[in-house]
Amino acid sequence: MRMGNLLWLCIVATLVFSFWVDSFSAYEYHHFNETEFSLLESQEQVHSSLLGRTSVMVGLTVIQSAAGKGAVCLDGTLPAYHLHRGYGSGANSWIVNLEGGGWCNDVRSCVYRKKTRRGSSTFMEKQIPFTGILSNNVEDNPDFFNWNRVKIRYCDGASFAGDAEDKVDFDVLELLKIETVFNSVEADKKMK
Repeated sequence: MRMGNLLWLCIVATLVFSFWVDSFSAYEYHHFNETEFSLLESQEQVHSSLLGRTSVMVGLTVIQSAAGKGAVCLDGTLPAYHLHRGYGSGANSWIVNLEGGGWCNDVRSCVYRKKTRRGSSTFMEKQIPFTGILSNNVEDNPDFFNWNRVKIRYCDGASFAGDAEDKVDFDVLELLKIETVFNSVEADKKMK
């Protein structure tokens, strides 16, 4: 009997310890990804500047009509995008870049994201350089340099797919009651 209790105690202690260790790795992984995204974006900017090419800086457009449709960021602010209009033969063609951001998969990660550009338009850069496939430089982007190019900023914690219907009593989860941000951008583009 005593050996059985000791065995159960070891099993429970191992499980508790493994959950404790996993909680640290999830926290570090989340922060690593945020840093990784920023590093990739800044490397792209440095690469363009080293080549002596200047990128067009594109302003942030906040979608004023989104709140009426329920499409909001995690913190309740309005979603946003950057748009550089095309011209000539590309005036009626579109490149749509959906900013990556990963999923907000628990309350803790949602709370954290609300204070970053991945969960609030308040913290998004007001202007960003369009480089790579979004560039207006014919040498960098020979196929799409004159197309309409839009970068939809990520802020809903659900890969542009958040659309919860049920009300939840917990504040953070209620913020997940959002409509697809992508649809609001499309509607806003049509109004302009």
